[in-house]
Amino acid sequence: MFHHFFSDYLARLQEQNQQWWQDLEQGKAAVNTPFNQAMQEVSLQDTAQLLEGAAQQPAALLQVQMQWWEQQMQIWQNAMLARESTEEVVSEGSDDKRFKDKAWQEDVLYNFIKQSYLLFGRTYMETIDAIEGLDDKTRERLSFFSRQAINAMAPSNYIATNPELLKMTLESQGENLLRGMEQLKQDMESSADILKVRMTNNNAFRVGDDVANTPGDVVFKNELFELIQYRPMTEKVHATPILVVPPFINKYYILDLREKNSLVRWLVEQGHSVFLMSWRNPSAEQAEIGFEDYVTQGTVKAVSAIEEITGQSQINGVGYCIGGTVLACTIAYYAAKRMKARIKSASFFTTLLDFSQPGEIGAYINDSLIRAIEAQNTARGYMDGRSLSVTFSLLRENSLYWNYYIENYLKGNSPVDFDLLYWNSDSTNVAAKTHNFILRDLYLENKLVQDKGVKVGGVWIDLNKIKVPSYFISTKEDHIALWQGTYRGALNVGGNKTFVLGESGHIAGIVNHPVKKKYGFWTNDSLPDSADEWLDNASHHTGSWWTHWEKWLRSYSPEEQVEPYAIGSENYPVLYAAPGEYVRQVLPIHTEAKTEPEPEEANA
Repeated sequence: MFHHFFSDYLARLQEQNQQWWQDLEQGKAAVNTPFNQAMQEVSLQDTAQLLEGAAQQPAALLQVQMQWWEQQMQIWQNAMLARESTEEVVSEGSDDKRFKDKAWQEDVLYNFIKQSYLLFGRTYMETIDAIEGLDDKTRERLSFFSRQAINAMAPSNYIATNPELLKMTLESQGENLLRGMEQLKQDMESSADILKVRMTNNNAFRVGDDVANTPGDVVFKNELFELIQYRPMTEKVHATPILVVPPFINKYYILDLREKNSLVRWLVEQGHSVFLMSWRNPSAEQAEIGFEDYVTQGTVKAVSAIEEITGQSQINGVGYCIGGTVLACTIAYYAAKRMKARIKSASFFTTLLDFSQPGEIGAYINDSLIRAIEAQNTARGYMDGRSLSVTFSLLRENSLYWNYYIENYLKGNSPVDFDLLYWNSDSTNVAAKTHNFILRDLYLENKLVQDKGVKVGGVWIDLNKIKVPSYFISTKEDHIALWQGTYRGALNVGGNKTFVLGESGHIAGIVNHPVKKKYGFWTNDSLPDSADEWLDNASHHTGSWWTHWEKWLRSYSPEEQVEPYAIGSENYPVLYAAPGEYVRQVLPIHTEAKTEPEPEEANA
């Protein structure tokens, strides 16, 4: 019976996907990029160092192997004796959702598979740690990419070794796989250099209607960005306007999702006059746009426009992620040019200024890999945002990649409708010159904190010349901008500094509306040299950091309230309504019929 079902399934699968496999053979869905070649070379070099170190330390290796052998034999004995009540030799962590099906615990065979896999993975990682003499970067790469390989080989990722998938496939006679294959085909066609697994229904939300819908108008536009001025929602407003500088590697509306989680809307509701920069999604035509252009043709232009529209001589600057790096460089640029202090206060959300502790992205920070990426970027004219998105997802491969792989392709389920994941899938390219600068000058060589390390607009900038009050908010579980790294950056700027650490990660910890009261935060009035020492003496608070920050922000604004500012001016007329045109520029994606949103949160 199973033989006939499987033969029929294979026949239908082969017929349905014949053209797709032809495309694969012609290289339309898989390419051998310079980066992939460099990755292979670096991997071989790192593995050679590991094997050489292991050969010189047989005792350490033998100890790890013996421990593995003893535990594996115990797992085998428990399985042979069917000791269902025996405590497991090795168990998954409480946050590991791959083995939640009861069969992984109750079925002897699947429990044996699970424990053997977990033991192998743990032993392999312990072997890397046991080998002495490896330099830190090599060990970091070996650990990171070994973890990637081990998690890719998880029995939960394969039908034959996943009890839930096997049962589903048999009961549906393979219909789940046919649905999944169709979704896989679509995702392959929408991907760049590596498969980008769809996380959500790409047509579930409409930019300007469902998300990015806080009322506003575009009052300035150049080749790099559009400036949005949001319409007031209070009778009076704080005199000092706010400029929000979002990251140019993502769409701005992470800060303006829906009403219940929009930072922009919340600020306007608190009586702030908010301006925001919506960056262009660059193509090959913008290949020569450099990082300094985001300062001189970006934030500097925005500040001038806001000054004329509001009549104010200073603004409060807010930068998120790499947008915060741009904001810091802007303030340092003003100082280097000996211009007036046009920024009254600066707020940095998960912003790296010192790139010596980049977190797990550091596994890719290697001269050989960066040279390959530079060559690839230069040839193409930009870093493809789809590949960049997958890179960040693979930093949390089990929760941001393989789980969607299983749900979409093996279970054949349609992705859920979720605003945050919709934003995450709305990828943005990075201009070649800009991306190359970020990788080499910032990440690899850490020039931003060096004396005469970075030039902007023809002048050397110095972060120590930043004397305005600054507020740094980072998040404890951030895997993109390690909070210890952002803390080091805070120590590199001058002026009065406040550092706050929020709960959760790079996105969920920042997009933390006070109404939800989901994540708390830590504060500490002192700034010791050690980040860990700061946390050891910090005080924990419940509720959102937004209210703490907004109180700090108001302390640098005049107490008196003023009439709301007019939208635009003679030199900066309203061009069209928000969210504008640049945010609507999308990379190739597949869309589906719109359905109603279901879940409200994600592990981000």
